[in-house]
Amino acid sequence: MEHEPHGSLDELMREPYPLYTRARAAEGLLHVPELDAWLVARDTDVREVLRRPLDFSSANALRPDVLPSPAALEVLGRGFGGRPVVVTSDGERHQRLRAPLVRALSPARVAAAVPYARERAAALVDGFAEDGRVELMSAYALRLPGDVIGRIVGLDPADVPLVVHGGHRAEQLLFRPLPEAEQIAAAEDVVAMQHVLDRCARDRYARPREDLATEILASVAQPGQGELPPDGRHEAVAHLQNLLIAGHLTTTALIGTTVLHLLSHRDQWELLRERPDLIPAAVEEAARYDGALQGFRRVTTRPLTLAGTELPAGAELFVAFGAANRDASRHPRPDTFDITRDAPARHLAFGFGAHACVGAQLAREQLRVTVEELTRRLPGLRLAEGRPVTMRPTMIHRSPEELHLTWAVAQGRRPRVA
Repeated sequence: MEHEPHGSLDELMREPYPLYTRARAAEGLLHVPELDAWLVARDTDVREVLRRPLDFSSANALRPDVLPSPAALEVLGRGFGGRPVVVTSDGERHQRLRAPLVRALSPARVAAAVPYARERAAALVDGFAEDGRVELMSAYALRLPGDVIGRIVGLDPADVPLVVHGGHRAEQLLFRPLPEAEQIAAAEDVVAMQHVLDRCARDRYARPREDLATEILASVAQPGQGELPPDGRHEAVAHLQNLLIAGHLTTTALIGTTVLHLLSHRDQWELLRERPDLIPAAVEEAARYDGALQGFRRVTTRPLTLAGTELPAGAELFVAFGAANRDASRHPRPDTFDITRDAPARHLAFGFGAHACVGAQLAREQLRVTVEELTRRLPGLRLAEGRPVTMRPTMIHRSPEELHLTWAVAQGRRPRVA
């Protein structure tokens, strides 16, 4: 049992892999003050925690890193939600909340969404293909996943940008230190998003459709019974908000890290150009090598021992999927990015067990579409010189803050002025 010396939380989050290496080599678990948690870093230990949800509860899975100010909390009080969601539930409640998501994100429904994802990906690339340069996060990665999950949920396309923005602001409010005025502004954006989702929930309650919003409404209230009761409105908005944020923030981050590492390892990019059949394997390797979701919190429900470390009831754990994905006992040459790796899908980038990500296949399909589109249409794509990449300081949606790319524009075409 070891304690990690105190350091900068932002530095740790931007580059957690050295800490992971120390944690995997430690005797027992490593306690990390910055995370206020025991770090579970070995593949075997991570899988054990995820197999035992009765002993390791998800109640604290989304515990904020920052408590908003009273003024920001007052603004949030004007919104909706605040109910248990699938990520933070255990047992029968978790199964009940998860069931409509599993149905709505079935392989058949995900397959039906792929043509739309291809259409949107092509249209977004059309917007910058002749420019010779792009900041990919804002021009593409922040847009495709929101459009796709918004369509599956059944949102009005005009509402999608506001909902996507509200999701990012919710993450900032709860996981980044902000001045009070900015906290209040972020809270107002979150509440605006919640009112859009409430309007969607009430509409589906009155007029059910073949979409995910209707599936969720049917799981919280019986449609056709007059007005949606207040409790049903709050529960529906909580579920919709959780699903939408998970559905676009994680995929946005994965697009950024996948393109970053493919271009940082030029031989891998060139291999994909020659062998597009490797694109599914490249997606798995990118997710293993540097996953967007570095881990989730868990809390012990009773005194127990994990990896030789005695833990009391109520002990906080950070279950590091990103650390397990670099465990040499599971992945030979774990720090090498290799899209020809054998059995790349054995990683934990999308979780494992009862809480495995229900949207994993949807994320994979969007990543495949993205890599196919970029390697085919912009084969000379490169990281822009003089624009170093800085990773976002977060453990739940790890990605580049910005990703500036360049490529040669065909003769006769002049790049547009940004």
